Amino acid sequence: MSNSDPHAPRPAYEGSESRRSTTAEGALDSVVGGRHDPYAAFRIRAFSFYSLGNLIAVIGRLMLFVGVEWEIYGLTNSATALGLVGLAIALPVVLLSLPAGHIADRYSRRNIIICSQAISAVCSLALALVSWKHLALPAWAILQSGNHALSSIASVFERHANYHFDDLSLPLIYLILLISATGRTFGWAARSAFFPTLVPRETFANAVTWNSSVFQVGSIVGPALGGLLIVRTGFPFIYALDAFCALSFLLLVVPIRPGQRGSRVQANAWQSLVEGMRFVLSKKVILATITLDMVAVLLGGATALLPIFAAKILHCGPIGLGWLRAAPGIGAFGMAIVIAYLPPIKRAGRALLGTVTGFGLATIVFGFSRSLWLSLAMLFLTGVFDSVSVVIRHTLVQLLTPDEMRGRISAVNNIFIGTSNELGALESGLTAAYFGPVLSVVSGGIGTILAVLGVSRVWPETRKIGALDKNLR
Repeated sequence: MSNSDPHAPRPAYEGSESRRSTTAEGALDSVVGGRHDPYAAFRIRAFSFYSLGNLIAVIGRLMLFVGVEWEIYGLTNSATALGLVGLAIALPVVLLSLPAGHIADRYSRRNIIICSQAISAVCSLALALVSWKHLALPAWAILQSGNHALSSIASVFERHANYHFDDLSLPLIYLILLISATGRTFGWAARSAFFPTLVPRETFANAVTWNSSVFQVGSIVGPALGGLLIVRTGFPFIYALDAFCALSFLLLVVPIRPGQRGSRVQANAWQSLVEGMRFVLSKKVILATITLDMVAVLLGGATALLPIFAAKILHCGPIGLGWLRAAPGIGAFGMAIVIAYLPPIKRAGRALLGTVTGFGLATIVFGFSRSLWLSLAMLFLTGVFDSVSVVIRHTLVQLLTPDEMRGRISAVNNIFIGTSNELGALESGLTAAYFGPVLSVVSGGIGTILAVLGVSRVWPETRKIGALDKNLR
């Protein structure tokens, strides 16, 4: 992004953090000797360290999610209980993302990441202890009141009488998830702002692709391993293993040279946050892509209901649940590898609209499926389509944003995208409790397709987005 104003914020590739992470490590451009270099980002040591730590952390976190979902559904037999997991994780994102973005722009992003991983590790250990001792917990009035409140919420939506909230560990599990999500909200804003400073501008699209691939590998290994470990070792071991993974990421981030302090933002936090919102609203391309992704995830995600499909529709148990959760990651990883070897997407706008439409169609077929293999295939396709949209959206958002605003813009992005995952889980859980899981998933897929039509009409410039490398100057 060019700017003729000499006092305007410099783009990230001219900033001190980027220079330190590239010149010190002898980074290579994404084009070597006139040829496209698919491994350009991994030739930078800081990016390699970060990616390895991120991979380990994602594996642990998704193992934990599989365990928590299966444990809570087993303890309650309630779709509402699954939806409330999404609410517990979404609340900190909604309430704290903007302050977290402001902090990421003022203080060391690396240190924020380290602190957030430490909090995550402590919470996972606490979850392991609660799960291990859940039958020996004292019958405190506050825990009983918590279960009564949860049961009251479920009674509004559940259409059967088989649900139950009588295990005293349930309120503690939700509380720990809430605290863990609070730490991750601050960590997410810092990581989103920290990541672009690891590589030069010309390598960033390649880094985004590989970063997406790293997440998708974790999305494959984590759920599959989690489903297996539920049967082999039990929930406490899974949660303790996630704590080890979080600490591993922490240790791999420590050697990365800290860049300049987040930045030169004004002391007035609210004013700086308003500036971030104004920037997003002024960039129709960013607003359109974020909105499209948010609505698609909010309506079209079936992840929260996979324990119900595994237990009652596909009858594949916890191991099958692990593979159902891994299937989108397999598709996304395969597609990310293809993208990494190809030149930048030439018609990014049409590709974005087409892939989100495909995501909605695959979701509809999954909802009607009664075959495990067909269900796995449709989830695989949702990952394929999602991989393309993520690369397009993330590349546009990051490279159209000045470095000193990245924390705030990442926070706004997190409110759109981060909350859509968890609020989508809440929406899926509540609609499944009232209408059934099949109708919940199918209607979400239809809503996703309608969202594509709406975005295309409200922001017609989305269809005109061309090659990413040309739009990101």
